[in-house]
Amino acid sequence: MAARSFFLTLTRNARKGNKIQFRSISSSNEAVRQDQIAITHEVIADDFAEDENDDLKSRIFRLRLPKRSVSNVLQKWVNEGHQITVSDLRTISKDLRRSHRYKHALEISEWMISHEEYKLSDSDYAVRINLMTQVFGIDAAERYFESLPSSEKTSETYTALLHSYAALKHIDKAEELYERIQKANLSLTAITYNELMTLYISVGQLEKVPSVIEEMKRQNVKRDLFTYNLWVSSCAASLNIDEAMRVLDEMSLDLGCDESWNRYSKLAKIYISCNQMVNSDNGCLVESEKGAVTQRELISYDFLVVLYGGLGDKEKLDQIWKSLRMTRQKMIGRNYVCVISSYLINGYLKEVGEIIEQWKQSATSEFDESLCKKLVDAFEEVGMKDEAVSFGTVLSEKGCDLVG
Repeated sequence: MAARSFFLTLTRNARKGNKIQFRSISSSNEAVRQDQIAITHEVIADDFAEDENDDLKSRIFRLRLPKRSVSNVLQKWVNEGHQITVSDLRTISKDLRRSHRYKHALEISEWMISHEEYKLSDSDYAVRINLMTQVFGIDAAERYFESLPSSEKTSETYTALLHSYAALKHIDKAEELYERIQKANLSLTAITYNELMTLYISVGQLEKVPSVIEEMKRQNVKRDLFTYNLWVSSCAASLNIDEAMRVLDEMSLDLGCDESWNRYSKLAKIYISCNQMVNSDNGCLVESEKGAVTQRELISYDFLVVLYGGLGDKEKLDQIWKSLRMTRQKMIGRNYVCVISSYLINGYLKEVGEIIEQWKQSATSEFDESLCKKLVDAFEEVGMKDEAVSFGTVLSEKGCDLVG
């Protein structure tokens, strides 16, 4: 949302810069009308422009306006003698969703349902529920879910509706649905429980997270890295640091523990160590001003950075860091150290140097060399001396002298 607002502001400014002549109100309106007609004609021409080497995905992605019909493009493709496989449709739908083009993705879902030659999977129905929420709202998604035959009310479709409730922070509906899921005696994966924990953290009900973990253990549901991240971040956000460290130790003994889990564990310990986080008897944090993001939320956000640092997902790290910088929320040293450590542990030294420069130029957060020194020490404490040396080298190149 912040990126979209920023883009619209730039667009408006650019348009203002192009209009250097004063016009009467009527002539200005006529000019705008002519511009709109020209743009519409250009969009329609692009929509229907074809190429000999054209593929189905390219044709669909040229439909810039949501009101343009994907169904027509699909039918035309078939009429030209081409085949459309269910795999093709799923791939294009996934790419459309990544581009936030939910209406067009929903049209693909409708095409799949209306053509009996396609055998839909549980995932196809689950995707449709999420798309219904995006395009028509949660009421439409609920009606669609309830209309499904019992054979299609699977763990995936239940979880899709639970995800929609969690995204909208509809806690009562989410808990009611969770009770239905338990009574349905379905075989669940960590994803369902992760959705519920995400909801509890987002609304500040951190005390409910442990009960979800206990239920997973009772049902012998294998925990994944996202599960552990939610568990650890809920402990850190409530300043139950001893419990956070205990969870990290438990994670290291999990049979699913691999390189990314180990990397995550080290990053989490580095984060806690650098910020000198200690236990609080009442788990209270000083909240931000009214309307601003609370410290609890900021810690949870930092642990999202830690998660993708552990996974080695640079694309996600880039997106989160860009999003954080574009918000109005005041950045503090903890935020900089968190993202620096996540890039550093994955060997992205160029990005580390860029963030140091951004921190030094920040108008809201004074560059803290002592905090950088703590980061060097924290990397050494978890046995990552090479990374500590690399960070020291980058700091030196940026003209920073570490305090003793």
